[in-house]
Formats: sequence, C-alpha cells, structure tokens
Amino acid sequence: MAKTSVKWTKKDLLGIEDLSPEEITLILDTAKSFKEVSERQVKKVPALRGKTIAHLFLEPSTRTRISFELAAKRLSADTIGVSGSGSSILKGETLKDTAKNIEAMKVDMIIVRHSSSGAPHALSKYVSAGVLNAGDGSHEHPTQALLDIFTIREKKGKVAGLNVSIIGDIAHSRVARSNIWGLLKLGANVTICGPKTLIPLGIEKLGVKVTYNLAEALAGADVVNVLRIQLERQKKGLFPTIREYIMNYGLTQEALGRFAKKDVLVMHPGPVNRGIEISQEVADGLSSVILEQVTNGVAIRMAAMFLLSQYKAGK
Repeated sequence: MAKTSVKWTKKDLLGIEDLSPEEITLILDTAKSFKEVSERQVKKVPALRGKTIAHLFLEPSTRTRISFELAAKRLSADTIGVSGSGSSILKGETLKDTAKNIEAMKVDMIIVRHSSSGAPHALSKYVSAGVLNAGDGSHEHPTQALLDIFTIREKKGKVAGLNVSIIGDIAHSRVARSNIWGLLKLGANVTICGPKTLIPLGIEKLGVKVTYNLAEALAGADVVNVLRIQLERQKKGLFPTIREYIMNYGLTQEALGRFAKKDVLVMHPGPVNRGIEISQEVADGLSSVILEQVTNGVAIRMAAMFLLSQYKAGK
C-alpha cells in the first residue's frame, strides 16, 4: 500500500469535510506508525515533549476524552483538563474568553468537545494554538471517522470499492457525517439506513444511497457501522416506540446471518445500547471490531496531535 507524499499544512483539524483524500491518508499512515508504540512494553515516545495540550470538554465524554488524554501522554505532552461543570463558562464566561485565557497560559494545542455545532471552528479563529475538534453538536467528529476508516483499512486492506452501510440515527449523528465524507473521499460506496424521520432530507446529494430497509442495507455490505439513537439531541419523538425501532432496525445475529456477507465487519462508535440498536450477541461476536476501534482511536489521536504540532514547528 503506497503512502502519500503530501505534507500537513493546517493549523487545526476541525472536520473531515475540508480534508483532501491525501490528507486523510496521511493521518491514517501516521497512525499506523504510532499504533506500534501502544504495543511496546514502554508505551511512550518523546514526540511532543515540552508541549502542553488543553482538553476542553464542554460536553459529557468518556472514551473520547480518555483516548485523547492517553494519546497525549504517550506522546510525552503535558496535559490540562477543563470540563463544563468545572469551568467559568457556568459563571457566564464566553467560549472566546475561556480559550484566550487558556492560550495565555502558553498552551500549544486545544482539544475541544462542545454541544454546539461550529464551536471548534469559532474557537480556532480566536487562538493561535492548534485546535482539534473532538465532536461538535450534530456536525462532525473527525477523529472518530478516522479511527473507523483506519480500522476498515486495517481489516480489509483497502477502503476504495468497499460497500459500507451506516445504520441508525443519521440525522443527529456527527459520526455519520464525518464517516460519509471520509469514506466517499477514499472511494467507498456508502449506504445509509434508518427510519425516514432520522434520515436528513437531501442527504443523497452527498453521493450516498438511502434505504429504509435493514435487509437492503445489509445485503452486499462489507462493513456495517451501527449508530445509537441519540435521544438527548432529539427535540421530539421521531419514531413510535423503542420496541418498534428494535424490530425494524436492531442489528441481530439472525439479520446478519440472513442478509450480510460472511466476512462483514460490524462497527459501533459507542456508547453501545445493547439490545436496542445492536444485540449483545453481535456486539461481542466474531464480526465485531468495536474494541479494536477503541484501540485504534489512541493511534489516530496521536497522529492528529503530532501532525498539528509539526505544522506549528514549521511556521
């Protein structure tokens, strides 16, 4: 597999939508090198020694926050953490003032998660430090998409030409958007599936196939990425009952056996609602690469932080 010769030229990593296929490949290739670090007895390299990274998480997170913090530590960076519940934002301070105050402490990079779409983009204009989007509202979650694509490439040996079906709450999912842009740019065929009320109008204009039938989404799929129902982002009930959703869109071993390829990969960005969007048998089954996604997330985030630091060093 040939590596890209492109160089990283961006101060920030805000989304997949504005990355070229070559830039995506550069991150994937860099992550491949960093994954080896996590498999050593001493899981640390001095790549970011002397750098300070702020984790500004203004929305609840477990896996993503731990993954970013662990990635920074494995690069030998110093880290500080800021959460919404413990920040001055609760006292009325603006995101801009919070960011400027953090930067005034000579922080080199800010990892930000925010419930409002576009917040990292706004923050990046306020500070000279690199900004890395760890998820903004229903907009994007670039490192999740990158770790998903990394896992696909690692397992299948390629991305181009694969059939990838994304099933679930597409309308409220930043993971779905980032995955769609990334997969299409690398030449995959993408199908999205879910209730009509959870599929954004006009999304087929992006180049995806839309179906409301689970069997159709599973047929011929090389990869199935299952999303949870994001009840916390829904303004009203968009389907009759959870029971009905499970009957029509819950991924079970029976459905996989009837409609999917034998070597299909099953993915989930987490948190997993077992027994709703995916059965326990499938989540823990031979087709599942859910825990491998978590492992690969550390390597992807190491790569992203390293590349942003290299841009800063080259200025």
